[in-house]
Amino acid sequence: MKQLLITILLMSSFSLFAQNQYTKVISKDRVISSYNIEVTYNKTVHILFPAAITYIDLGSSNIIAGKADGAENVVRVKASVKDFKEETNFSVITDEGSFYSFIVNYAENPAKLNIEMKDFLHEYKLGNQPENSLEIQLVELGNKTPQNIQLSMEKIYGTRKKQIKNINSKQFGIEFALTGLYSQNGLIYFRTELENCSDIPFKIDFLTFKIVDKKVAKRTAIQETVIRPVRALNHLTTIDGNSVEATVFVFKSFTIPDKKELVVELFEKNGGRHQRFIVKSKDLITAKPVNRF
Repeated sequence: MKQLLITILLMSSFSLFAQNQYTKVISKDRVISSYNIEVTYNKTVHILFPAAITYIDLGSSNIIAGKADGAENVVRVKASVKDFKEETNFSVITDEGSFYSFIVNYAENPAKLNIEMKDFLHEYKLGNQPENSLEIQLVELGNKTPQNIQLSMEKIYGTRKKQIKNINSKQFGIEFALTGLYSQNGLIYFRTELENCSDIPFKIDFLTFKIVDKKVAKRTAIQETVIRPVRALNHLTTIDGNSVEATVFVFKSFTIPDKKELVVELFEKNGGRHQRFIVKSKDLITAKPVNRF
């Protein structure tokens, strides 16, 4: 019996030693701080985020949360049962890659009903974010984080030199042009400029990017593939008279098949000053790497 007890103690000691050898304690600088909020049953707490929300996870069924109707960047939270005692939590991820953590407790009258979160992406430079701002990788952006892509878009947006000078549409006092093509890790960036040389504001109805057949025989259905951007910087809704605005669109990398072309069309709202230009396969291969800026 004594021998068995010694054997058990030795095995327990070895197990603890082995566990300590292969596990690490999570250090304080690896822990994401949480915000403390209070919720109640008869009132709703609204939290305003600086970007659209892509993910919400609740710690328990004592609370309910979701995006506010008609708003992509507002979360509404409230208690689903009265006077719950146990502390719970929920987490939020935005489409710009920021992660937010909240600790939730019940209160009959919450002190804060409307909360505005910080814009970590624009308040801090990349590599110097606070501990609440993580570089979340989103499926649609491949292996680049939203922060990386935002910085690339801003870099491209700020360039004054036109890389491309012959892809444009100019009529009715409006010029719509492709001024640059850039590539980065499975993404392609389009820089466009819209110039209004008239005194009449140009209100944008919609903009389309479509890969279509170069020539379509009569009575033949047009084959087209719509290409949608995954990000945009300075996406315009209107441009005032006698002004110029640039926009940067980000797409997952694509190619233009033989006998097809990319048609970019811009439509005016309640007007007829539509613009249209064409990008060919040979144009895409001239895209310059973003890191060469």
